[in-house]
Amino acid sequence: MTKATKLLTALPPPRRERLLALATEVSFAEDHTIFEAGGTADRFWVVRSGAVSLVQQVTPVQRVTVASLGAGDLLGWSWLFPPHQWDFGAEAFSPVRAYEFDAEAVLRLCDEEPALGLQLVRIIAEILAYRLELTRGKLMDHYSLHKRGPG
Repeated sequence: MTKATKLLTALPPPRRERLLALATEVSFAEDHTIFEAGGTADRFWVVRSGAVSLVQQVTPVQRVTVASLGAGDLLGWSWLFPPHQWDFGAEAFSPVRAYEFDAEAVLRLCDEEPALGLQLVRIIAEILAYRLELTRGKLMDHYSLHKRGPG
């Protein structure tokens, strides 16, 4: 498994600065629900400090943490693809500080600067491939434990 790509450090400095010009600094308290699966995905974050859990509801009463995100990690990618709804939920595992980006503003920037847009999409695709591999492993572990049943 390869190392996770960090969105901001993967962009060259001039493009990173153009993207950061659109950022708002936000914070979330421990145990705060940042978003729920199925909600409208109209923004994304880059975690500056703290930890965020990505969770999947597997039954009406059971949630599985499929990934843990920390400093430098991208939180949210569903804003980029229709139907613009979150695929997972996200909860602050500890106090979190992050850069928040409005999806519409970032998409406008990508239209104005196609080279930046293409690079951003490529970086996010690399992040998604890595996360898919992690999520698949977590869900396989979860289901294999439950299939075995009591020892």
